[in-house]
Amino acid sequence: MGGIGKTALAIETAHQACTQGWFPGGTLFVDLRGYDDNPVTADQAVLALLDALGVRGPDLPPSAARQYDAYRQLLAERQHRMLLILDNASDPAQFLPLLPGTDRHRVLITSRDRPDALAGVRLIDLETLPPDDSAALITRALHDADERDERPAREPDALRELASLCGHLPLALQIAAAMLRRRRTRGIASLVTEIKQAGDAMAALDHGTRGTDQYGRSLVLRPVLETSYRRLPPDQARLLRLLALAPAAETGTDAVAALADLGTEAAVSLLEDLAATYLVTPVFADESPNGSMRWRLHDLVRAFGVGVVAGDAGLLEEGEAARGRVLDFYYGWADAADDWLRWFPGRPVPRRFGGRAEALAWLDGERAGLVAAVGWADGERFAGTAVRLAVCLVEYLDWRRYFDDWVVVGQAALEAAGRSGDSTVEADAWNNLGGALREAGRVAEAVEAHTRARDLYQAAEDTDGEADSWNNLGLALRDAGRVAESIEAHTRARDLHQAAEDRRGEATAWNNLGIALREAGRGVEVVEALTRSRALFQAVGDRHREADAWRNLGIALYEAGRIAEAVEGHGKALEVFREFEDWYGTGDVLHSLALVHESAGRPSEARSCWLQAADAYTRAGDTAKADQARTWAERQD
Repeated sequence: MGGIGKTALAIETAHQACTQGWFPGGTLFVDLRGYDDNPVTADQAVLALLDALGVRGPDLPPSAARQYDAYRQLLAERQHRMLLILDNASDPAQFLPLLPGTDRHRVLITSRDRPDALAGVRLIDLETLPPDDSAALITRALHDADERDERPAREPDALRELASLCGHLPLALQIAAAMLRRRRTRGIASLVTEIKQAGDAMAALDHGTRGTDQYGRSLVLRPVLETSYRRLPPDQARLLRLLALAPAAETGTDAVAALADLGTEAAVSLLEDLAATYLVTPVFADESPNGSMRWRLHDLVRAFGVGVVAGDAGLLEEGEAARGRVLDFYYGWADAADDWLRWFPGRPVPRRFGGRAEALAWLDGERAGLVAAVGWADGERFAGTAVRLAVCLVEYLDWRRYFDDWVVVGQAALEAAGRSGDSTVEADAWNNLGGALREAGRVAEAVEAHTRARDLYQAAEDTDGEADSWNNLGLALRDAGRVAESIEAHTRARDLHQAAEDRRGEATAWNNLGIALREAGRGVEVVEALTRSRALFQAVGDRHREADAWRNLGIALYEAGRIAEAVEGHGKALEVFREFEDWYGTGDVLHSLALVHESAGRPSEARSCWLQAADAYTRAGDTAKADQARTWAERQD
């Protein structure tokens, strides 16, 4: 893409190659200015090349055809290898007539457009710099001007954050370095703060300096992107603008098609065209269903596209319509995926996806976009769909233990629900947010949230909702160490579910009541409560929650000294958690089972369980628990 450092890399490469004697015949360089308003034509470039080869004035052939003949003859007669650099080409017509007619010489071409149609051309894609190299570039730029500049060493965190704000794009990094050289009495952190407050890194950087690089090119970002954007056909330009409005930096193909209101094949064709101009980057997602492709916009390209839309009322409305389409798409697919996560045998098979694993893979791939899309609930136009989307994500975010994302989703949904005027909707949102806060360790806030939900359900005479809120409140109270109140809350939940003949809800209440009773040291009641929970989940066919009850019952049996039954209970839980690919649950069961084996004097079995737990926790993404399990395994040696 523009600003990636193509020219700098080509010239540095040429210098090093010549130093090593690769091109004893010398080097020729032509800036084709392919993205300026008046690009250099091949006919103009050949005149410059002939001049560099000593052909000028009366020796210059009168016609373009004879000039090309003379140019190629001169190169063919040269015995020593030469390097020809054709910089900044936007069209093959600019450079094809300039290629030598012999394979003795070498040609290096730089361009923002990928010439896929040309055979025999080796293509080298340049990506943005890795974070460490980005920081090193700024550091070197500062030290080249003043080797005593200690700011990079003194502010390493601010330096890395600045590099990130620049999107690791070399041009942006050079601009930032130039700004720091000018403001040498101020720290790097001050520039970071300035860019953040501006809310637009491109605007902040472009207004910070009017310098040029070593090649005489202006150190500005927006004109670089504008020239690429202006060259796009209307359909590609439209898709780029809409992609800039997508909720996340990476978007799946189907979501892009929804955003642009196109069929999948048409969307892919346009995306491939944009990828050939390096304004969009294809991201291969092997773990996604059917090896689906994702498409990424660089942060600065995204900011540019948003700016283009913001300056035109018609484009703003086009963008709002696109946001509505992609939000509907996300809701429909997330709802189907959520059905799979909640599905168990005996229920109708959910639509879409080939199973739970495929649904999870789709949610994993689109997670960033889904979470960001819920944030659109702050606008009245999208509030209803965004709130419904938030509800669809609860099971998934809990399943994958993305608790911070769950809090973000819960807060956005609550704000939208508060504007709805529907107390039941608001109660649902408080209940959802409370669960997220509890899992995130914000227990006091969780107790408050569930209390608000309970009061709203009671006021609305919604007994089902009230029962759920009592249950969740009990969990938060238990985490807060208020065990007696937790037992009371779960008992209230159990009674309400029983009265409503809601056996699944009753099973959940018994399970949570059993855990609270265990905290209170009431062993006999614990086993009774968890046995009832397991039996009810079994009766309604909810195998995943039945496994959770088996796990808790296994722990209670172990503490009661009933080791054989405890091992059996853990084994049943383990079988189902593995079937459901619930790796965190699998890790927890194996951890508990290891303790059972250890207490029974079976160190080899305990070690095996802890190693398997470490593997399960790793698959669940909890590296801390995985490391802890390995430590315990080593203890058995």
